[in-house]
Amino acid sequence: MAEELPELDPVIHGKLRLALLSLLTGVEEADFTWLREKTGSTDGNLGAQMTKLEEAGYVAVEKRFAGRKPQTLYRMTPAGRAALVKYVAALKKLLGGAL
Repeated sequence: MAEELPELDPVIHGKLRLALLSLLTGVEEADFTWLREKTGSTDGNLGAQMTKLEEAGYVAVEKRFAGRKPQTLYRMTPAGRAALVKYVAALKKLLGGAL
């Protein structure tokens, strides 16, 4: 019997969401503007994808003011870090010898 294919987390599997989580692994926190610049995303798309990650419990969001300007900060949660590690392991298993 053939080995069952690993399941890839559909929340992470989106190109932009994977990029966002990858960026957040290397920083303590990141603001919306920085993430938008790094990914080249539009405000609307970035906001929608961050909402999906927040709803999954993979990122935490903090809204505050820097002077008079609103600022949205994102931080990866332990659950998000664990999900990304699991996703990468499943991807490696799926690709097998191709790597």
